[in-house]
Amino acid sequence: MPLPFLTASDSAFDAHDEFDAALPHADHDQWRRPYRPGPWRVAAAALLLLLGSFMLLATVVVAFAGALTGTLVCLGAALLVIGSALRMLRAGVWVSRAGLRRVSFFGTRTVAWSEVTEIRTVQQPVRWLGLPRTVQGQALTAAARSGSALPVLLTDHNADFLSRTEAFDRAADTLEAWAAEYAPAGAAS
Repeated sequence: MPLPFLTASDSAFDAHDEFDAALPHADHDQWRRPYRPGPWRVAAAALLLLLGSFMLLATVVVAFAGALTGTLVCLGAALLVIGSALRMLRAGVWVSRAGLRRVSFFGTRTVAWSEVTEIRTVQQPVRWLGLPRTVQGQALTAAARSGSALPVLLTDHNADFLSRTEAFDRAADTLEAWAAEYAPAGAAS
């Protein structure tokens, strides 16, 4: 069954001619992720949403049984699982004309382009799927003008780019192009 909304977005993501081709609109003031969420991230979120739907079904069953406390506990747990899935899908690097935003599961850090001094790809040990185990890989790092350490932006072994080296290279090039456009001279290396 053809899904035209997926076809249009796929062609937009596969375009390589300019740095903002990742999304079909060209409004640079909106926050956007310059790459697609990876299959590992989407699969984990889908499993959590499936679990959340079963938990909501259990909430209805408990509600019909007449246990108000159990209903509220089940509903709270289901909402927590669904919220976790949505937060997992939102995690990643976002860019706009205002700056660079690194969204993690528990927090968000935004750095203005005027504070970014360098964005570059380096070979270093990286965490595999965010777990404590490290492997040798590529990481996209950023340096701030204030000298404060910024978290690693992207790695080729995270949930978005595991086994997708071309997608990692394209995302790194896109972020470097954003830095070249909006950061002070010499930010992208």
